[in-house]
Amino acid sequence: MQVLFPATGETRTYADDNAPLRRVRFRVGDTVKAHDGRELKVVEVCDEDGLFTYVSDNSELPEAHLCDSISLHGPEDRLFAGRFDGGEEFDLRRRTLELQSRRRRSPVRGFLGGRIDLIPHQLYIAQEVANRHAPRVLLSDEVGLGKTIEACLILHRLLLTHRASRVLVLVP
Repeated sequence: MQVLFPATGETRTYADDNAPLRRVRFRVGDTVKAHDGRELKVVEVCDEDGLFTYVSDNSELPEAHLCDSISLHGPEDRLFAGRFDGGEEFDLRRRTLELQSRRRRSPVRGFLGGRIDLIPHQLYIAQEVANRHAPRVLLSDEVGLGKTIEACLILHRLLLTHRASRVLVLVP
């Protein structure tokens, strides 16, 4: 099979069974673009001896005159054009979504991610307060035991779980 690449003016010859090309077939309702820049809305696709001609309301466009810079955006377009990823990419995306879902359901959501060294009582206080129906608390203990960290953990958890949109913090 011989293929002309109009953008470079080059003609290449490929074996039919292993050509590194995929044929795009547009459907009725698609908008196609010609080399000369005009756009046509396809109302009919004619197949004459294996060559497609796209028919619009007022003109016809043989597939050889399609614009050479066609972009396929939607998943359905990519699927019908035969442009899809292999199984490894799909498995990676699926695994990523599973891990994101598990992280969102985690009982420690909102308590992880900060670059802090937690003291066990801080996590306990944050968990207790964040699980309250209306978390209104006064954090007070000895100096240096991590009230700021506790407050930030509580706020982070409430924001991530969409249980708070406004917060009032009062400090001396």
